[in-house]
Amino acid sequence: MFGLSPSKLLFTVAIIAAVWYGFKWLNRLQERQEKTPRNDRKDSAAPQSRRETVQEADYEDLVACPKCGDYVLAGKKCGCGKEGCPNDK
Repeated sequence: MFGLSPSKLLFTVAIIAAVWYGFKWLNRLQERQEKTPRNDRKDSAAPQSRRETVQEADYEDLVACPKCGDYVLAGKKCGCGKEGCPNDK
């Protein structure tokens, strides 16, 4: 019932070989993708990563109001409404 027949042994070897060569094939595909420059890929119009998207974004400086501590754009009114706020002009 649980004997080791030649057909079972051959089938087991074939499965192991298929898995082995499948992993080798996947590794070769991954190496090819890593070697190709990013500009040559099909999706070159889309940003490659979140880091590139963040680096291309425009930033504006924020300054803290010394009275209330709220952060506002540099040169803009604070809008906190507290008396003596230097940005509330």
